Amino acid sequence: MAELEAKLEELRAMAAQGDAVAIGDDITRLEGKARDALLQLYANLSPSQKTQVARHPLRPHFSDYAASLFEEFDPLAGDRKFGDDNAILGGLARFRGRAVCLIGQEKGSTTETRIKHNFGMARPEGYRKAVRLMELADRFSLPVISLVDTAGAFPGLDAEERGQAEAIARSTDACLSLGVPNVAVIIGEGGSGGAIAIATANRVLMLEHAIYSVISPEGAASILWRDTAKAQEAAMNMKITAQDLLRFHVIDSIIAEPPGGAHRAPEVAMQAAGDAIEAALGEMDGMDPAALRKARREKFLAIGRNL
Repeated sequence: MAELEAKLEELRAMAAQGDAVAIGDDITRLEGKARDALLQLYANLSPSQKTQVARHPLRPHFSDYAASLFEEFDPLAGDRKFGDDNAILGGLARFRGRAVCLIGQEKGSTTETRIKHNFGMARPEGYRKAVRLMELADRFSLPVISLVDTAGAFPGLDAEERGQAEAIARSTDACLSLGVPNVAVIIGEGGSGGAIAIATANRVLMLEHAIYSVISPEGAASILWRDTAKAQEAAMNMKITAQDLLRFHVIDSIIAEPPGGAHRAPEVAMQAAGDAIEAALGEMDGMDPAALRKARREKFLAIGRNL
């Protein structure tokens, strides 16, 4: 792919400087060849390769989705107990005519923003902020939309001292207790409790090349074989892809990505995610709080039964 694309760029540059007609056929032929190669490559990605795609730095992040799909997004900060956490962002917004509560992890797209957002790895105050927002949404009957993209909760000493495990558990419980519809979308990495803390939803959707797992392939390889070089083997056996998880009924549907992944056509990928979210919310229109809680509870109890 890299060779084909480099050749295409070279021909386009030549066309811009000289006779575009003379090499137009070559460009068209190479574009078709590159498109076919891309489709074939991405149709047969291994779990390890999907992990790389899910982590691609140019994939659209939470802030991109918030800007593209939502209007009047008003971020809310702080957990009212300790402080604010920039790895989890959230607030009130409008989504295609609906007032909603939007929550998600932000990894950042530059060195500065990645450090600011701690690479999407939240501390306890991030999950407690999520709980506060979910309780606010419940009070005002606002659907909750979660965009999940994290390698996991932050494992630092300060996070453990402030009750990381308890904060994750309470956030998961807050999801289960909601009397309003909630939809979670795994847009990149869905890592461990850090992901499920905001993804315990009535509908869990995944982008085609996203991953969702209890631990990273590298972490699993380190624990099982004490050798991170076996991460590919771990990824294969952990069943972390959207296709595997749909087969196991862990997720509800897969959102198709553009050829070559979401990073090649971010706006197309985000609009597809928006359509899937809208459809999921529409399925729950008219359900009362008790029915929503029961359906959510049964959904997650059924995972164990299905497996």
